[in-house]
Amino acid sequence: MYEMILVPTDGSDQAAAALDHAVELARTADATVHLLYVADTNRDSVTTLGGQVVDALEAEGEQILETATDRVGGVRIVDSVETGDPVETILDYADSVDADVVVMGTHGRRGLDRYLLGSTTERVVRHSQRPVLTISGAESD
Repeated sequence: MYEMILVPTDGSDQAAAALDHAVELARTADATVHLLYVADTNRDSVTTLGGQVVDALEAEGEQILETATDRVGGVRIVDSVETGDPVETILDYADSVDADVVVMGTHGRRGLDRYLLGSTTERVVRHSQRPVLTISGAESD
C-alpha cells in the first residue's frame, strides 16, 4: 500500500506524534519514511539578513532531523533539509520522491486562531494532489 511516506517536521510535539504514526505505517508496509525539514526563507526578516540566518535555520533543521531519526528504529529513513516556502517545498518534495502519503501533525487550534493564523498542514491538505494524513495534536494555549 505505502512505499514512500513523507513526514514534514518542525520539531514540535505534534510533528513527533505524526512521525510515530508514520513509523507504525512504515513498519506495517515495509515502507521508507522521508523526514523533511523546511527552513522557511519566505519571511522578510530571513531574506533580508541573508546567508548567516539561512545557515542557522538549516543547522536547526539538521538538529531536529537528527533528534527525530534517533527516536525511530526499524524502518528506512531518508532525511532532508530544504529551504523555501514550507507549503510549496513540502508539495514539491512529495512529488520528487513520489510519496504515497504525507503524514503531518496538527496544532489543534480552534475558533478565530485557526482562521487568522492558518496552518502549514491545512494549506498542504488543500493543495496536495496526494493523500495527506493528519494526526491531531494537543490543543494550543
